[in-house]
Amino acid sequence: MKTHLALLRGINVSGQKLIKMEDLRKHLADAGFENVATYIQSGNVLLDSPEPKAKVGEKIKSIIKEKYGWDVGILMLDLPYLKKIVADNPFLKEKDIDLKQVYVAFLSETPMAENIGKFRQFDIQNDVAILDEDVMYLKYFHGAGNTKLSNALIENKLKVVSTSRNWNTTLKLLEMFAARS
Repeated sequence: MKTHLALLRGINVSGQKLIKMEDLRKHLADAGFENVATYIQSGNVLLDSPEPKAKVGEKIKSIIKEKYGWDVGILMLDLPYLKKIVADNPFLKEKDIDLKQVYVAFLSETPMAENIGKFRQFDIQNDVAILDEDVMYLKYFHGAGNTKLSNALIENKLKVVSTSRNWNTTLKLLEMFAARS
């Protein structure tokens, strides 16, 4: 049995695609997943399954489509990958960094060079985005609620699925994941 972390894209954001985590946990347990746990309402799911992460992601996507009628992006992470993301955050090297401004955009794949070029042409004003293969480290100058650097923009320019988590949530997910492994 292996623990998997699924990040659901666009769940419970601005009144869109509302899913009660209690209901989602029940649906996933009914589908045969074990030790299903969620963290906050933004679609963070830890569960155990003997299946490989790609198959787990497909199954979760299918369950959400069947139960709620929505196609949602689902990014599957493993523990070594999440540890690497946390350890490699370039903003942690900055002195006096306000961690409330730091986010991580998890990408479904490494974007193609031509799409990275298109992304870099967009004026993100005082925000900072550092791409490292299939993860983008973000620092929002005026906060996540006041930025043009949204998941929709990232997806539109880079042509990948993207879902973001603030730094505290990222650390909490790592803590929860590590405790189960």
